[in-house]
Amino acid sequence: MAYRHRMNSTIDTLLLLALPASGKSELRRYLAHLEPEVAERDLHLGPVVPLDDYPYVHLMRRISEELLFMGEPPVFFPKRTRAFSDPRDWGTLIHLLNEDYAMLGSALPRPESAATWLFDRLDRARGKVGAAPAMRSLTPGVRGSLAETLEDEAAALWTELAWAGSLWSEGASVVIEFARGGPAGAEMPLLPPYGYAYSLAELSDEIKRRTSILYVWVTPEESRRKNAERAKPGRDGDASILFHGVPEDVMFREYGVDDFVWLVEENGGDSIAVGGEGAVRNIPVTVFDNRADRTSFLRADPDAWPEDEVDALHESLIEALSQLAGRSVDQ
Repeated sequence: MAYRHRMNSTIDTLLLLALPASGKSELRRYLAHLEPEVAERDLHLGPVVPLDDYPYVHLMRRISEELLFMGEPPVFFPKRTRAFSDPRDWGTLIHLLNEDYAMLGSALPRPESAATWLFDRLDRARGKVGAAPAMRSLTPGVRGSLAETLEDEAAALWTELAWAGSLWSEGASVVIEFARGGPAGAEMPLLPPYGYAYSLAELSDEIKRRTSILYVWVTPEESRRKNAERAKPGRDGDASILFHGVPEDVMFREYGVDDFVWLVEENGGDSIAVGGEGAVRNIPVTVFDNRADRTSFLRADPDAWPEDEVDALHESLIEALSQLAGRSVDQ
């Protein structure tokens, strides 16, 4: 991924973080509907290149479901409504995002089998957090049958990533979305591999060096309410960024508390200290307070968005992103 040193205030890379259903994906949808000149003038954003770890979570759940259907022991999740079997897979997701980020601006070779490509990527990312390769442990027959069943869904992921890669050019703004948390009732700091401290440390040094953070703040209680409200049943909802529902058990076990505000306060109020490989970096942070819901209307057809709510949201984003402009490059 080739970068120039930016002399203007366009945000290079933005981590869009929050508990589930807090408004991250709705904000990303709003950004996608802005005219490019408005996004650059008001929000310091170039053409947005979206990356998200949720499609991987969805496909990991699909792998587990299909294995259970085949009478095989599942990997990743013990059953559809439960949390990760190995919580180190929170780090697996980050290393998948690291790979996605590194390929921006270059053509993504089309694999002979998108499912096999996905399986290999999952095992490679797992290895980077010290977890056993899940897909190589399957027998050839089971792995082959699973690949055939999931080929279309894996190909759709490849197509999305190839599209994202084609969007990137000098002056673009990469927006990376993910959610982290810990068990309800847990005290701070959250123990690895839970919470933002762990996942941010697993980011590539290139991302850490280039990024700033927009955090969408809601309480865990509000996150659970909005999660139930937005969820659409069936595959259409499960595979959708805007309308998937996180299982209730997961909401309490993995998103029952949120350590982000605590981490910011521990570091003085406007940044997070992120470790991992390389030097500790202070990543700039701004908080978009969504405890009084200002984003759910964005799930509707854009023609139905109330003008007064759009104007209020836009002004809030101007304030939030102006605080980050010029602070995210070559720290």
